[in-house]
Amino acid sequence: MIDDTRRLNSFLRKTRRGHVLKITHELYLRTDITCGSNACQQCIIGQTTLLDKHMKNGNNLISTGHYLLVDTNIVLQQVDVLEDPLLTNVIVPQIVLDEVRHKSLAIYKRIRSIIAIPERKFFVFINEFNKNTFVLRKPGESPNDRNDRAIRKIAQFYNEHLKQQISIVLLTDDIANRDLARQEGLIAFSLKEYISTFNRPELLDRLVLKEESFDLEKDLGKRKEIIFPEHVSVSEVQRGIKSGKYLQGTFQASRENYLEANVFVQDSEKYNQLFVQGYRNLNRAVHDDIVAVEVLPEQEWAIPFSLVIDDKDDDQGDLVIEQEETGLVVQGVSSKRTSSCRIVAIIKRNWRQYCGILQESLPGARFHLFLPHERRIPKIRIESRQAEELKNSRVMVQIDHWPRSSRYPHGHFIKTLGKLGDKETENEVILAEHDILHHEFPEAVLDCLPKLPWTITEEDLANRIDLRDFCIVSIDPPGCTDIDDALHCRSLENGNFECGVHIADVTHFVRPNTALDLEARERGTTVYLTDRRIDMLPVLLSGNLCSLRGGEERFAFSVRWEITPDAKIVNTIFHKSIIKSRSAMTYEQAQAIKDDSGINDEIARSLRRLHSIAAQLRQKRLDKGALVLESSEVRFQLDTETHDPLNVINKELRETNWLVEEFMLLANISVAEKIYELFPDCACLRKHPAPPISNFDPLVKAAETKGFQVKANTGKELADSLDQAILSAHPYFNTMLRMLATRCMMQAVYFCSGFESDIKSFEHYGLATPIYTHFTSPIRRYADVLVHRLLAAGINADATFPDLLNKRVLQQICNNLNYRHRMAQYAARASVDLHTQLFFKNMNTNEDGYVFAVRKNALQILLPRYGLETTLFLRDKDGKSVGEFHEEESTQTINNLTIHMFDPVTVQISVDSNNIQRQRIQIHLVKPFIDGFSVAPIVKNKTTIDEIDNTITTPVKRLKVKSSK
Repeated sequence: MIDDTRRLNSFLRKTRRGHVLKITHELYLRTDITCGSNACQQCIIGQTTLLDKHMKNGNNLISTGHYLLVDTNIVLQQVDVLEDPLLTNVIVPQIVLDEVRHKSLAIYKRIRSIIAIPERKFFVFINEFNKNTFVLRKPGESPNDRNDRAIRKIAQFYNEHLKQQISIVLLTDDIANRDLARQEGLIAFSLKEYISTFNRPELLDRLVLKEESFDLEKDLGKRKEIIFPEHVSVSEVQRGIKSGKYLQGTFQASRENYLEANVFVQDSEKYNQLFVQGYRNLNRAVHDDIVAVEVLPEQEWAIPFSLVIDDKDDDQGDLVIEQEETGLVVQGVSSKRTSSCRIVAIIKRNWRQYCGILQESLPGARFHLFLPHERRIPKIRIESRQAEELKNSRVMVQIDHWPRSSRYPHGHFIKTLGKLGDKETENEVILAEHDILHHEFPEAVLDCLPKLPWTITEEDLANRIDLRDFCIVSIDPPGCTDIDDALHCRSLENGNFECGVHIADVTHFVRPNTALDLEARERGTTVYLTDRRIDMLPVLLSGNLCSLRGGEERFAFSVRWEITPDAKIVNTIFHKSIIKSRSAMTYEQAQAIKDDSGINDEIARSLRRLHSIAAQLRQKRLDKGALVLESSEVRFQLDTETHDPLNVINKELRETNWLVEEFMLLANISVAEKIYELFPDCACLRKHPAPPISNFDPLVKAAETKGFQVKANTGKELADSLDQAILSAHPYFNTMLRMLATRCMMQAVYFCSGFESDIKSFEHYGLATPIYTHFTSPIRRYADVLVHRLLAAGINADATFPDLLNKRVLQQICNNLNYRHRMAQYAARASVDLHTQLFFKNMNTNEDGYVFAVRKNALQILLPRYGLETTLFLRDKDGKSVGEFHEEESTQTINNLTIHMFDPVTVQISVDSNNIQRQRIQIHLVKPFIDGFSVAPIVKNKTTIDEIDNTITTPVKRLKVKSSK
């Protein structure tokens, strides 16, 4: 017999093999679960009591103070509105939270964040274990109907429990649920009905509207028609992928042509990448979506266009011209065609919140086009009542759906970021667009930090090797405060050297699964923007207790080698240590000490020994095929108060740069070998896959224009080819070739060794090493924290814990780290672009550069002094093309003058301020002079090609190793 507080909930589930299981959940119901209201005279008032007794949230619909009760669809669809501080005293049923967590983890995290703010008064009511609110599912009743009935039961309970002192308002956009609630005597409104009573147009703009709400026939006066093919059903996609009819992959839109994209295919032996061209074939896919594709017959394969094409600025309605529909497909010989496909279904939408601007619309228009900051995202049509106020602002928008009959996806306004062109606003755009976590560290995280003053205890001394008497130094860029690493080198009696790398022992302070650890894991990496740094760890650790500052005692994790004078490693040991750095030097200071023969103290001798060994280690790597790649990197001299850019400085690389780099690489390789030996199934490693040979086609073609043959079957072949591609009259040519080689590379990624069956797949292509990891920067990279823990557990320097040796958990962490690392790189580049634009804002200057790519309607121009690559469109004042494109030779002919790739040019740089919504750097050709196209030179602020070339060392000896590490 079942007692009054015990319930059995049974349901049937079909297994993969077709069997039917009956699953029974046993629930024990309680009567002591609090309602959370301060107005309640029955429940015990405690810390869980959130809801106010007296409220002033009355409005035209309901004049008295009231509590809001939300259903699942409100949370799932309208969380942007719920995030507004206007809405307080909200009851969130447990049944709603459970359903939201099951359907969208991202939205679940957002609603949980709101609940965690005490001032918002969002109370989670545990209805499923409350005897007064639990409801059993009736025979034939759908789960959704049962949940709706449960929510109405909660409203009835609160009305009775609070004795009608405070009204309960049910917010639901489900018409049937709303009607049933009203029939039962409950107060119920749609969210739009409720917030319409407030004079807040931005709240109405945040509403997710249904597809039928977007009726453009009346607004634009244009005929609606079906543009896109219907997506195939989920079951058909599954059958098609299983049979091989369809393939699954990740959709990557083109930055240069809105009518083209690529799909990177998963689990296909025949295709790694497929090309998509034309509106119908793109079929409503958005950048980063997971899609199902069908490979087109070979006679329908398309030719990628060498055009830079933007969508029109005005709202075209929903009409698509034939050229857009087919993607401007070029007919040609089959050898030029690229294996192509069409999108047949969207397997997973990876939509996010997008930053951008509203394009100008007709006065009084309801619908407006939103232009995303990210070029690969299509324009989004939104309904807004505040377009006039937002026209000079950066705003954030979310996509809701994309009907077959709409040229653009439909979405809704979320919030205003700030004034267009304001530096703080533009920085906020960069952080939001790249999903950079930049909030203040929560109190729970700060509570994990050690208390000051921090001291070293006797127990610490007993468990570590004391290296405070060693001549240890650190070498970093100027102004560096998060000093991860330090080095030493001393002579041994047998004629060998002992070299050591000492890394900040972050794991001593960041203990597993604490709030501090979880926050660092989520952030993944420190983000370095031009004018700020967003730390992975609180500054007490990153800039103080973990930082290996000169003259201060610090905990370290040390790797020490016995090395012969010819750089052969005899022995390697790993241990925790205590160090006291003799000096925290910049690269320039260390270089000066090493080169000054008049200085012969212990630091100088150590630096010279380190340099001698590092040079041999470096040569051995290069002999194995390690690549020396290039990128156009610059840094800005900033105003100390405003942080505005004052000058652009090319990064100068010294011998001490690669001295440090070589020992960091050696430490990373040594630790990788050790942790894989200790934990072959759960080592956190970093691999750099060899690129497909087809990736090098642009590089090979570019080198051929200057008579060089680039071989890329192996890394060694590529390295040798790049070393030989030198033009004595054009020193920067080799640098540009290496920059092109960098763009052919695959992305280096973290992975768990237990998920790779072949050890050959561990290889790091760029560094020419069979195994690699990151150990040397735990202050700014969470991957290094994981590696420290694995190594410490393996040498009995610290305890292990379950998640550390769980390969599935480790791989999930690695996936997040890869994403965070990639976003941090993109954000850093975007910050440089922003400051470059700010630098040129009030300038109009000549600058010399090179043709870096030749397109059908444009030239890509590289300006080495500023690390800037920009587009020179080949059109006259009327927008008419002025060039004749020769694809095979990669040339443009204008008025009988032929321009080749790598040709030197002089351009005039300025910022186009005519359109305040789309300010951008623009260039005009000065030299070579082309009548009717070139502009007259400005006689000031000009840097010549000779000056650029004279500042460049022999390219093969340039020291920058690209971030494939």
